[in-house]
Amino acid sequence: MTISHLVTHSGGFHADELLSTVILSRLYPDAELVRTRDKSWITPAEGRIIYDVGGEFDAGAGIFDHHQRPNPLRPNGQPYSSFGLIWAEFGRDYLRAQAVPEKDLEQVHAAFDEDFVRPVDLLDNGAVDTAEAGSLFAGLTLPVLLESLKPVFDDRSEGADDTAFHAALTVARAIVEARIRHKAAKLRAADVVLTAIKDAGTGRVLELPMGMPFRGAVERAGADHLLFVVHPRNSDWALTTIRTGDDTFETRADLPAAWAGLTDAALEQASGVKGAKFCHNARFLAIADSRDAILKLAELAVAEVAE
Repeated sequence: MTISHLVTHSGGFHADELLSTVILSRLYPDAELVRTRDKSWITPAEGRIIYDVGGEFDAGAGIFDHHQRPNPLRPNGQPYSSFGLIWAEFGRDYLRAQAVPEKDLEQVHAAFDEDFVRPVDLLDNGAVDTAEAGSLFAGLTLPVLLESLKPVFDDRSEGADDTAFHAALTVARAIVEARIRHKAAKLRAADVVLTAIKDAGTGRVLELPMGMPFRGAVERAGADHLLFVVHPRNSDWALTTIRTGDDTFETRADLPAAWAGLTDAALEQASGVKGAKFCHNARFLAIADSRDAILKLAELAVAEVAE
């Protein structure tokens, strides 16, 4: 069926229908976006997809609202917003349109749903309180930031809401596409990391061909023996630590305390490695001017941990 119209409600907007529009407009770029509460438009009909309005959820009929009672729920009992409903129905096609490989499709779809779509669903339905993040961060959630692009209360200019919606759509699209790119890239990186882990054998240092996400693959491989990672970085080489989790700065091992904050000649003297250029004061990163130099630094770091 040809989709000629994407229909959502007029007036002020929220993140869920804005993000839904990101997905649908990518799949149906020639469809006209209609923002309205006119009953004739928000009633299912051939050639239209209706979302966040209409008082029904019927994927087969092309209507995806969540405000009615009973409201649509995820298998775990949590409420959907229109974004979650649209993602469940159209997300895989969207990922294909974004050139995500078929072998990675389900994993990217599930990961994006879990850490991007579901939080939007919960916030839109009031199922979580942004204040739980603390007053400092409550105003920095994605829905709050997107909705801050709405017109101010006393902007009564004609079409102000629609103009703001289209401007916000550009921002939302950039965010969604970037998140998808990074999730797909993380899976590509995992393949490279797993090969490098095999090449490293029982060694304590993992050498990668470039900087890339590596911690998840290291954990999945059960490579608990690895302590440090080296890779080329532009014209020099980097030595990094391996964090023990996504939400912590704790590492499996730190670089030597004697190197902390040193650069160039001072670091060369402290380490005994010619070509050593920099060590971060927090001891999670060191830089050298060649592969040989960075491997020597890595060897010294491993030896200190073993002492």
